[in-house]
Amino acid sequence: MPKVTSDARAADELDRALGNAIRLRRRSLNLTQEQLANACGISFQQVQKYENGANRVSFSRLVQIARALECRVTDLTSALDQPQFAPADFEFLKLMTLPGAIDLLKRYEALSPESRRLLVDLLQSLVHEPA
Repeated sequence: MPKVTSDARAADELDRALGNAIRLRRRSLNLTQEQLANACGISFQQVQKYENGANRVSFSRLVQIARALECRVTDLTSALDQPQFAPADFEFLKLMTLPGAIDLLKRYEALSPESRRLLVDLLQSLVHEPA
């Protein structure tokens, strides 16, 4: 029988996507990694590893995390089990974990349609400017 060289416990794309979902929910509640860690009885470094997809989240730990994040496990995993879940959706989750992304969207939502258009135009002009 050939030797399998890949680590069956190594994190994969779904582990990273779950980590992104946890990070997104944590940030939406304005919780730090340390606060989430304390609520789960683990180190903030472990939370960091879960969120980065470096470590897999066991089911029992996922239940603890969901409770600490005041949501259901399915709220964190529902998008992952849909067959039509596209790589673009993973990219969206990744973008939403950028520092300030949720704050920016909350403020964007409060703008008038005209202000939104002006803001998008401004951002486009900033991105296209030569450095």
